[in-house]
Amino acid sequence: MANNVAIKTQGLTKQYGQTLAVTNLDLEIEAGQFYGLLGPNGAGKSTTIHMLTTMTVATSGDAWIAGQKISDDPVAIRRSVGLVFQDSALDRTMSIDENLQFAAAMYNLSPDEANKRIDELLSVFGLQDKRKRKLVSLSGGQRRAVDIARGVLHKPKVLFLDEPTIGLDLPNRRAIWRFVEQLRRDEGMTVFLTTHYLEEAAACDHVDFFQQGQLQRGGKPQELTQQLAAYILEVNTPNPENVTAQLTPIFGAPIREDQDLSFKISADDVDFHQLQQTLGDSISSMQWRKPNLNDIYLWMFCSPEQGQTA
Repeated sequence: MANNVAIKTQGLTKQYGQTLAVTNLDLEIEAGQFYGLLGPNGAGKSTTIHMLTTMTVATSGDAWIAGQKISDDPVAIRRSVGLVFQDSALDRTMSIDENLQFAAAMYNLSPDEANKRIDELLSVFGLQDKRKRKLVSLSGGQRRAVDIARGVLHKPKVLFLDEPTIGLDLPNRRAIWRFVEQLRRDEGMTVFLTTHYLEEAAACDHVDFFQQGQLQRGGKPQELTQQLAAYILEVNTPNPENVTAQLTPIFGAPIREDQDLSFKISADDVDFHQLQQTLGDSISSMQWRKPNLNDIYLWMFCSPEQGQTA
């Protein structure tokens, strides 16, 4: 395997009884890449991470981390990866320092190495003055920052982030991503992200989509949104059938959710103000905007061609 490949899988599959959680997963992620695996809860994202970090054994297929087959030496693999779980692995009755010192001991860091690394990370997260504070007294965003610090204490080659900002408000979510970007920039680690907050993956180098345990190939976020459409037109109307009949010949069939219609607009010269006047009282509201990753997912899996609604 090439030296610049951080993660590789071939036919990786996990089956629970009659249920296929992950099916024949083939991945190749370059070293230093920020990779996003996107999809709804229950799609198989966490199961994929659990296999790659040796927390669960694959039913079939193979995987490699930094050139090493994970089934050959699971203990070595655990030393080379960091993992931030959906649910915190920290003890809230202990202080930040106690939690991180405990994790450092598990990674066989010497006391001097541990203190130096803890100082570095708490500086990144702005938590130096809270080192002796118990986690129970911290905000949700601060506790999540300590979770990430725990995951990168040993300077892993690959950091797995499994829904790292779930349950956090927007300011804390943004702060977490600033921290992750600084860690990537300073330490060059590969980051493997799973999330159903698709807008968070806009900074990824590459994203793929997961649906019912199967990989749907994606690409670079910016390229995907550019390829989807020039604009997304969103219309709220008390007469969705009439508006759909009026606009489908022009823009194609929409995604419909109750009285909300979403159209892909390929042309970049549509006069939306004139269109709004033409529709008049048949609509309650109308807006147009550039596509994002949420639109990519919706049009991949909920488009009229898929026979589904949003």
